[in-house]
Amino acid sequence: MNRRFPFVRQGRSPEGTARRVLILSASMGTGHDGVAAELAARLAAENADSEIIDVLRLFPLRLGSALRCGYRWMILRAPWLYELIYQVFFVGKRAPATSPLTVLAASRLRRLVASRQPDEVVSTFHLAAQLTGRLRERGALPCPSTVLVTDFAVHRLWVHRGNDRYLCPNPGIVGQVAALTRRPVLRCAPVVRPEFARAVADPGEVAAGLGVDPGARLVLVSGGSWGVGEIVATARALAGSGRYTPVVLCGGNAGLRRRLREAGLGPALGWRDDVPELMAAAYALVDNGAGLTCEEAFAAGLPVIVHRPIPGHGRDGARAMARAGVSLHTRTTPALLAVLDLLEDARSRKRQTDRASALFSSMPVQAGLISLSGWSRPGPG
Repeated sequence: MNRRFPFVRQGRSPEGTARRVLILSASMGTGHDGVAAELAARLAAENADSEIIDVLRLFPLRLGSALRCGYRWMILRAPWLYELIYQVFFVGKRAPATSPLTVLAASRLRRLVASRQPDEVVSTFHLAAQLTGRLRERGALPCPSTVLVTDFAVHRLWVHRGNDRYLCPNPGIVGQVAALTRRPVLRCAPVVRPEFARAVADPGEVAAGLGVDPGARLVLVSGGSWGVGEIVATARALAGSGRYTPVVLCGGNAGLRRRLREAGLGPALGWRDDVPELMAAAYALVDNGAGLTCEEAFAAGLPVIVHRPIPGHGRDGARAMARAGVSLHTRTTPALLAVLDLLEDARSRKRQTDRASALFSSMPVQAGLISLSGWSRPGPG
């Protein structure tokens, strides 16, 4: 289900002694917002007063909206162009250390911080991390700045030495982030709603409720909240195998739902509140973004295959997850079907889901923020 949080406050203790945390997210799909919302809920449970800000709203002249629309258009219509931008500005060796876009939003963030007076700012989006790092480095951000890296693979825009510390759900990038920033970097568990770990569902009942054979082997297919990537081809491959029934999570992409239904390619679903139950009943998840949906599947104990990932961060995230052994990465239809067949083996299935579940043995993100509330900034690296 899609939820956007441009300006959202969580509860504050009646005594007025709650710690104030400003969370900077971005409405680029729903992954960053989903992490921010769960973080805010956990902080509220710890008697903290948190507020979520859509960092795109801080840009003047509706530039933030233009950035979101442009990114969405590229991912849907011109992925080659996004790949080019990613290679030049996100991972290119000659790219500037700080995104020039931060200049445009700096004054609004300074005013926002002055009015809210938070005890800490937490960024869940890379452009927000660039913005806070720039202000903190120049002495214009009076409170500590923490970056919660929500991507499984880290690129240049996530790291800025001006920020005070980093929290990483992927232990494989801790050393890389520490080397690039010379700041403290802590491992934390993926920030996922607890419903995904708790959900229980009967596969037959779920299948019948979706209008398919109760004995069908359900494979969830996700292209994120915008329904991007080669989703129709993936669903066709699964359905054509005769062994798997695709259940496609289309998000807000009504055109994708229509194409899938016209082709008769299994249930094509819009926004749903029962995704935890769908994951509990499914055989596997086939995803192409390597983002929050994958981490939700990790929590649910559902095997993940990242198939034909979207360019840029999607491809790098798929590779990072595969290296960590928490998911499988495929590029062709025969490879996809082969790894799905491999998951019939109980030992292979358990090996993969156990590695993914182990990510949640790390420190909960809220514990890291609370335990570091009196932490002082180290000297320059």
